[in-house]
Amino acid sequence: MNPKNVGVIENPDGYGKVGNPICGDVMELFIRVKDDIIADIKFKTFGCGSAIATSSMITELAKGKTVDDALKITRKDVADELDGLPPQKMHCSNLAADALSEAIKDYKSKKKKK
Repeated sequence: MNPKNVGVIENPDGYGKVGNPICGDVMELFIRVKDDIIADIKFKTFGCGSAIATSSMITELAKGKTVDDALKITRKDVADELDGLPPQKMHCSNLAADALSEAIKDYKSKKKKK
């Protein structure tokens, strides 16, 4: 009911966008990284309550972790932190983990170019 870390980070260090064409959910995730640690993370989600809840939870789980540790967050971790999701909503936790992974991949690819 009270999602955290909603918003956009201008000129993020990493950006990920994923969607599920079946249900129409779309998640955008923005990260700011300092010394290889996720210092700030925000999301914008268009979708159901479960999609918003999983987006919020992934930001809470990832903030303060190294990028490599954040990459290890699984869809099960997200669902467990939310005390479970209905089976038909588990795809939402997939999107959250995938969006984080995409943002970290983007960050790492930009870092290599520097």
